[in-house]
Amino acid sequence: MEIIFLSAIILLALVLFITEFFPIDVTALLVLGLLLILGLVSPTESISGFSNPAVITIACLFILSHALQKSHVLEYLIININKIIDKSRALGMVAYLFAIGVASAVVNNTAIVAIFMPVTIRLADKYQISPSKVLIPLSYAAILGGTLTLVGTSTNLIVNSILVDSSNGTVSLGMLEFAKFGIIKFIVGLIYIFTIGYKLLPIRVAKSSSIEDYRLDGYLTEFKVISNSPLAGKTLLDRKINENYDVIVLDVLRNGEIINSNLRNLVIEQEDILFVKGSFDNFQRLKEIENLTMLADEKLTQEELEQEDNILAECLVTDNSDLIGLSLQEANFRRSFGSFVLAIRREGEIIRRKLAHFILKPFDTLLVYGPKDRINQLANKEGFIVLGKVDGSLDSHPFWWLSLASILLAVTLAIFKIVPIVVGVIIGVIALLLSKVITPNEAYGSIHWQVIIVIAAFLPMGIAMQRTGFDALIGDSISSLVNIFPTDLLPYILLAIIYLITMILTEIASNAATAIIMTPITLSLAASFGFDPKPFIFAVCYAASASFITPVGYQTNLMVFGPGGYRYSDYIKVGLPLGIILWVISVAIIPMIWPF
Repeated sequence: MEIIFLSAIILLALVLFITEFFPIDVTALLVLGLLLILGLVSPTESISGFSNPAVITIACLFILSHALQKSHVLEYLIININKIIDKSRALGMVAYLFAIGVASAVVNNTAIVAIFMPVTIRLADKYQISPSKVLIPLSYAAILGGTLTLVGTSTNLIVNSILVDSSNGTVSLGMLEFAKFGIIKFIVGLIYIFTIGYKLLPIRVAKSSSIEDYRLDGYLTEFKVISNSPLAGKTLLDRKINENYDVIVLDVLRNGEIINSNLRNLVIEQEDILFVKGSFDNFQRLKEIENLTMLADEKLTQEELEQEDNILAECLVTDNSDLIGLSLQEANFRRSFGSFVLAIRREGEIIRRKLAHFILKPFDTLLVYGPKDRINQLANKEGFIVLGKVDGSLDSHPFWWLSLASILLAVTLAIFKIVPIVVGVIIGVIALLLSKVITPNEAYGSIHWQVIIVIAAFLPMGIAMQRTGFDALIGDSISSLVNIFPTDLLPYILLAIIYLITMILTEIASNAATAIIMTPITLSLAASFGFDPKPFIFAVCYAASASFITPVGYQTNLMVFGPGGYRYSDYIKVGLPLGIILWVISVAIIPMIWPF
């Protein structure tokens, strides 16, 4: 019965992860609650994830990454590298993505993409190419770079933690041991990105990245029909609104009621409010020619509209923003940030409600209008990425260099096994706080608590799987399948199956949850066949970080989704061949490095 209960819980978790019925941290807490209620873990075991060294390490790495982001040292280095090699576009982009991969080996890859997305858009403008040609490569380079070291991605730390616990500390994965195959995977990935992948990438947004000209389709805004508008008394078809302005009128709000059927033949009346989807460029033409009022115009004073210092900027809301789960009205955006949201964009969903009441989710893109200094403040605030804005100047704090030194020192101490990585990163955080490079509030705010909760709440799942024998049951099922093959092929087939299952799971669920589920099963399988667990464990690490096929499988993919103007199919088209190539070379090369 325990195995049946646990199977049901895992199935429920996967369904909730895929459907996003609840936020993933709520799903993880629900799973933890069910494990407790059904007696599959003890109360002490249920909270053991929150004291796990991997969880503490990941939280500290978020803080160290934020300090590095605040110092602008990486942007400074990259911008200056590109000045040196800007004579060749190909060489410049190769060096750029290679540098991003190396940085991702020691810095959280979500932070890397947050830092370099504006730089990447600027480079696209410099080389006269579409941002959609370089933003997926940015995400993929960060993912591949994360597999080079133990601290490159949270997945590696989680798997290592489970391995250390299961072996009572006798077996662990070294800091640079991942690089033995990780560097091969990284180079193969870069070659693919610059050859086949580049040809498959779409051209979706304009070849410009300046704030004034950068155009994205898919924003939603509201227009009000005033008395002298040519549209009043006419239908959308009469005025050829869709055809002439390349916009889509989704709904019409009239006297408090939403009209969304047969809009083409609806006679538009004065005071009607149109919910329109399109690009800001087309909004401007529609407004001027049809003499419509953007609702933002009514809410902004004439002085604000005419103020020369006001600028337009596109702002990405990240997963640790205070605005997540709030509407613009609830967040009081204008008063809090001194700017006004003109339009909102969310990929994969058609927005059909008033902007003020729209509940924000991670990686929504806001079209923001406001004073230049307030936009600059927004760019430096945790939880926002202002696209097109690049700060290449170093932080003025006298100890800004500590942000880089603390990460390098922690990694170096762990490489030479002077202190465990968890001790190194804690010392680094303390140094940053004592030197006031970051404040305590900045440290708390920089931690992606959703990620921490998911990992800490889901880790007891591994304990439950081992206690109930669920890992052995799944292992036996896979063993039965593998045993039909010749003995000499058997370990390779087993490795291929483990990698493939992990790769598929990480595309539909959290990569952390996938690692937690697959590691105990893999250890059980290796033990049942009498194989060394290392090649199979490394397969889980590499496969759990091989999320290229969907935008939701990995946070960095989702971050570039909106700014690149991508569709779900773009990730399948570009990412599926890469996933298959890396699967094949992993099965072939991993056993050469870590024999069975």
